[in-house]
Amino acid sequence: MAKGNQKRAGGRPRAQSLLERYRPIEGVVDEMVDASGSPRPAWRSFIDALDVLGAERLGQRFARADQYLRDAGVYYRVYDKAGANEREWPLAYVPLLIDEQEWAEISAGLVQRADLFEAILADIYGPNRLIEKGILPAGLIAASPEYLRPIASVRPASGHFLHMVAFELGRGPDGRWWVLGDRTQAPSGAGFALENRVATTRALSDIYGEMHVHRLAGFFRRFRDALNGMAKDSSGRVAILTPGPLNETYYEHAYIARYLGIMLLEGEDLTVSGGRLMVRTVSGLMPIGVLWRRLDAAFADPLELKPDSQIGTPGLVEAIRRGTVSAGNALGSGLMETRALLSFLPRIARELQADDLKLPNIATWWCGQESERAHVLANIDRMVVGPALST
Repeated sequence: MAKGNQKRAGGRPRAQSLLERYRPIEGVVDEMVDASGSPRPAWRSFIDALDVLGAERLGQRFARADQYLRDAGVYYRVYDKAGANEREWPLAYVPLLIDEQEWAEISAGLVQRADLFEAILADIYGPNRLIEKGILPAGLIAASPEYLRPIASVRPASGHFLHMVAFELGRGPDGRWWVLGDRTQAPSGAGFALENRVATTRALSDIYGEMHVHRLAGFFRRFRDALNGMAKDSSGRVAILTPGPLNETYYEHAYIARYLGIMLLEGEDLTVSGGRLMVRTVSGLMPIGVLWRRLDAAFADPLELKPDSQIGTPGLVEAIRRGTVSAGNALGSGLMETRALLSFLPRIARELQADDLKLPNIATWWCGQESERAHVLANIDRMVVGPALST
């Protein structure tokens, strides 16, 4: 929460001293300062507090945050032509500040979008009314590699397809927030966000306390409770299914598993016996009731999905089909990442929710339709053209 801008002796606002050499990028909405160069309300007390600390003390505090990340071993893996490289997690010392009122508006839009995606997946893998009404093209859905036919008509045991989603947001020139992309397959970032918060809190704990920054612990506590609530009985354990140590976000998988107190498993740790998913332990086979999936769905079961997968568990789809295990996100949820679907979301929102999207996505045209293709060709110089089925 932003507080009033305090002043130095002599009357000059403290916030101005740190911003004397700051120059916004021309033509781009600046999150920190307004058109006159003055700090926006949410930033004033934060900039004032940094200014009081001074450059030397700030440097010491930021070094403290860096040291924490090094000691914690936070890294991410990058694959390029030279192979796999582990890199230290880059920390932005100054966070993006969003005041409570604006966040409430963003949050409402994100909740609406998540609910919409849940309804769309339930329809596509169920009655297919959107296709029957001509709102969604059958050819687009059928052509998507993320549409998993073995899952058709399979209702998730938990009652939901989506349990964690992520959205890429950006602010437009008019100051309005837009959705740039959706992540429903196996969203990453929550663990890194938590590590970022821990690191920056070590550097700026007093400032965060004065500004009443929303804590993240509540989110993870509620999510853990939700995972536990997905189990059909107390005998089923909760686990994270990871592709393994070579995955670019494996650190996050391991970190969240430790933080939530749940098992971290690879496909080879699991087997299906009698239609039930089991984990191999030194004490024998133990049932798994909830599987938080962090690998792409197609690799989850070489028996019914991608036959050359070396990281899945044969029979997992059958266990899900029988309802003996709950998967989050459900297999097939990655379909909502398909770029071409963005062009249909406004109409689907009006059809399923009787409302317009509170957070619009970037204008998108699927060239599989004649009029849309003609529009794109007529304006091709102003368009970004990409594969319709990309994610």
